[in-house]
Amino acid sequence: MDKRINILFGGPAGAGPNILTHVLAEALVKRGYYVFYSRDYQSLIRGGHNFNVLTFSNSPVNSNDSKMDVLVCLDDNTKKLHEKDLKKDGILLEGKNPNMYFAGKIFKILGLDFKELDERLKHLEKRYEENIKEAKEGYGEKKKIVIPESPKIKSIFRNGSQEIAEGALKSGLEIYYAYPMTPATTVLTELSQAMLDKKNKHVTVELENEIAIVNAGIGSSITGKKTMVGTSGGGFDLMTEGLSLTGIAEVPLVFYLSMRPGPATGVATYTGQGDLKMALHAGHGEFQRFVVAGGDPLECQELTNQAFYFSHKYKIPSIILSDKHLGESFYSVLEKPKIQEVKVTTTLRRYNSYETDSEGSATEDAKRIEENIVRRMKKIGEVEKEAEKFEQYKIFGRKDSKNIILSWGSPKCAILDATKELDCKFVQILYLEPFPKKVAKELNGKNVILVENNSTAPLADLVKEKIGLVIEDKNKILRFDGRPFLADELNVEIRKRLK
Repeated sequence: MDKRINILFGGPAGAGPNILTHVLAEALVKRGYYVFYSRDYQSLIRGGHNFNVLTFSNSPVNSNDSKMDVLVCLDDNTKKLHEKDLKKDGILLEGKNPNMYFAGKIFKILGLDFKELDERLKHLEKRYEENIKEAKEGYGEKKKIVIPESPKIKSIFRNGSQEIAEGALKSGLEIYYAYPMTPATTVLTELSQAMLDKKNKHVTVELENEIAIVNAGIGSSITGKKTMVGTSGGGFDLMTEGLSLTGIAEVPLVFYLSMRPGPATGVATYTGQGDLKMALHAGHGEFQRFVVAGGDPLECQELTNQAFYFSHKYKIPSIILSDKHLGESFYSVLEKPKIQEVKVTTTLRRYNSYETDSEGSATEDAKRIEENIVRRMKKIGEVEKEAEKFEQYKIFGRKDSKNIILSWGSPKCAILDATKELDCKFVQILYLEPFPKKVAKELNGKNVILVENNSTAPLADLVKEKIGLVIEDKNKILRFDGRPFLADELNVEIRKRLK
């Protein structure tokens, strides 16, 4: 029988809920469980209220639920805010103790051997003697809960940012330019740390702002370097003139756009999917682009690789969409990615932001302008045809169902968890541009239910534009409070709309 255990770790920034969560998660992964955890934190270095929710199970799990089996309170505020979420038979752990004291308590409650905790603490390489002493004191806990038997799966424990970085490296990334901006900063961190591995030959460069970043990226790319630039919404706004330059000059450049709620600063450390239309339409003039969005870490790596592939083969900009939830949450990853070889096709020549003649000089000749535009616009058909060789969308669930759940990006995993026992088919869009028009056969004549982490349902507008399908407002499940979907709550909302 499938069973999910949800544990919330909460406390002020700096108190250690992150390391406490990760220590337990790694032990459960090694035991062979399916494990997932997400992070909720304020834009503060110290104080405030941060919490993580860890969910593990004997069956695939990639999202959290709203009710907790265990509540670990590193301060009184956590109890005050979350006690209402504790199940009636749940366990509340509180008291003014260090985080590793609670690590000992939670390992004992879950019936995990102390040696497993000792092993994890040794891996930390800091404060071992102090940590182990605190953990032993906490391990005396007498309360216990029944957990499911481990399915003993073999997995790696990764987040979306790690896999985007890995996908870039496997594509031959040579230079990554970025200006720190939550939640895109985690990819900058991953690639910076990866420079310590001598097998990697890339460099990361932090410049003064996003305008400098995109122009430096263009400069590196035209010299033949595989280049990626990264930012979040506000920074991408500044990059859009450079994006247009890549279109007219035919420069292969990969953009990483990690979404967070806006406009302006919005809520900087939370999640959302409000930037789809910006990714599809940013920039002025007419030029082809490639836009993809993964829903789990494995897809993040594969689609990053495909972004490099299309960008270099067709000399167009590629945009990889992610968000805070996907980028920072940790998932059990079981499969190995499929990686496409990326060849550099740029030549060192004269580049220009104007329409140019055969020598790269600016021109206003009408015939030449028309020839240039026709040549560039031919890429639309070429990219669409090439894209058919890849998996542009995925189908899960009951393939003959008349109920269709439609979504893109990070809601994927909550949808999979929420629909396990429901009569529905889940269609996940991976390619936003070029849009997979063949998906129409999966949607037409069906009861289509849309799930998005935004307030305006831009995927519904895109579907209407590309294949003429109108999704009724009553069938749109939208969340736009900066938080991700939770499996049990989403299950309730989907049930209301099933036929």
